[in-house]
Amino acid sequence: MSPPAQPYVNTLSALPGSTETKAYSKSDDLSSLESDNRHGKASTVLSSDEGLLDLYKPLSNWEGAHRYDPTAQWTEAEEKAVVRKTDWRICLVACLVMVCLQLDRGNIVNALSDNMLGDLKLSTNDYNLGQTIFYCSFLFMELPSQLISKAIGVDRWVPIQIIIWSIVAASQAALKGKTSFFITRSLIGALEGGVIPDLVLYLSYFYKGDELTTRLSFFWVTLSSTTIVGSLLAAGILQLRGAHGLEGWRWLFLIEALFTLTAGIFALFYLPASPTETAGGLRGKKGWFTEREEIIIVNRVIRDDPTKSSMHNREASTSIFIPVHLLRPNGYAEPALVYLMRLVGILSLWKSFMDFDLWPLYLLGLTTFIAPATAGAYFTLTLRSLKFSTFHTNLLQIPYLVLFICQNLGLVWLARKLNSRLLVASIGSFWQLLFLIVLVAIPDNLDRWAKYAITSLLLAFPYAHPILVSLNSRNSGSVRTRSVSASLYNMFVQAGSIVASNIYQSKDKPYYRHGNRVLLGIVSANIVLFFLAKVYYVARNQQRAKKWEALTVEQRRTYLETTKDEGNRRLDFKFAH
Repeated sequence: MSPPAQPYVNTLSALPGSTETKAYSKSDDLSSLESDNRHGKASTVLSSDEGLLDLYKPLSNWEGAHRYDPTAQWTEAEEKAVVRKTDWRICLVACLVMVCLQLDRGNIVNALSDNMLGDLKLSTNDYNLGQTIFYCSFLFMELPSQLISKAIGVDRWVPIQIIIWSIVAASQAALKGKTSFFITRSLIGALEGGVIPDLVLYLSYFYKGDELTTRLSFFWVTLSSTTIVGSLLAAGILQLRGAHGLEGWRWLFLIEALFTLTAGIFALFYLPASPTETAGGLRGKKGWFTEREEIIIVNRVIRDDPTKSSMHNREASTSIFIPVHLLRPNGYAEPALVYLMRLVGILSLWKSFMDFDLWPLYLLGLTTFIAPATAGAYFTLTLRSLKFSTFHTNLLQIPYLVLFICQNLGLVWLARKLNSRLLVASIGSFWQLLFLIVLVAIPDNLDRWAKYAITSLLLAFPYAHPILVSLNSRNSGSVRTRSVSASLYNMFVQAGSIVASNIYQSKDKPYYRHGNRVLLGIVSANIVLFFLAKVYYVARNQQRAKKWEALTVEQRRTYLETTKDEGNRRLDFKFAH
């Protein structure tokens, strides 16, 4: 096929992580290539020099290696068409997974409005403990789930998770008391753990770094939209209280779990392993993409981030190469070697955990969402204490969720527009600070609609999660690190949820003034963390730039050929901020 007359993307010399892709001649040296890429975006600098191109060639066992072509060209219109098709085929179904996640973990808030705690003879402290158990289980399964998905494939593992947790979710219709409540919260948390980082890794196979942030914002728009739909469904389903002798909240758990079970079975036969493996199942014998489209997808993604071709999509993160001569004749490793394999696997995970350059993002994941998570978990209980009916309590959740969606999309747009992620993300924390100050200051006898409005505005904060998740992915720098760091980041977020589940206490109700003052202190500290993280990444980039620019072109070539530095440890890597 002859190249198009007006190529939009040319050779592999296109800079990874750039918002504009440029073509360079072979006379361009490394210094000229770097000059366009000093604006806080994660990247690895490539050169059109053939000797350096070989250093970035994908591994032969990578699933897209047969579509790799450093000379491939395509038009902007072709690329947009491929991205649009990917959005409909992949991102839309990934959002369906998020619908399942939110329905089965979030409908407990709707159930509270139907006197679930009273029916089960539970206190609000029992509810806090149940949510703590849920988030602990969710947290502890993050990393194991990520390792399983990396070994067998996200396209297989996530649908299996959905199917199993939906069965457990349906069993909540038979809850009898405290023990069964705790057990089901633990099982649902464990089975849902890892889904979000799994999907982040999965989408990174199909999208460039700057595109991923927008797609992740779709995730949390989906979560909020699901909560809106869930509130509407709950307003109707909870009216079934008394039907066949069951409370309304039991019907709620059962009906919504049946939907997620169906969705899980669909996803099992629909999701492809990678952009080059779409044939089969519900996708049809010919698959989704033509050979030309596969070439565009594969090359655009690894030109943006060459490290995405460093591991097969079904290669376990703890795997190591075992020389044939160390195996027994029957192909099995000696026991001592098996022990060594496990040890190296643990060391590999420990290495990912000790990547200190990602810790600023982990700390932000821990502290950024504690305040809204606390208020959100008690929102329906708060409305019921303000004498709103079960029906109106569920409907009154919708206004803040609509505003939340708008602010979510707006924050992501602003971050891309200004090319400033951390400072823009901190806007959400300033928003929380403002309305927490108001909550602490208002008198107890304030009109119930005013209290509702203030709490709703607190919960409608600009959501930084898509920005932080995308930053974590971009700043990981390698598939091995990315697969683990996605889980580690989400573990810190869940740890924040555990903290949030224990701030409001029974003795502090109904206005939780002490709890709100605690939240005020946490949000204030979080704002400081945002600015410290920004300073840290700017300083790290300047430090590396100084070392890199001190090298001659020949020294840089030697470094690329011989370095043992990996991912974001390399001198030619720059952190996004």
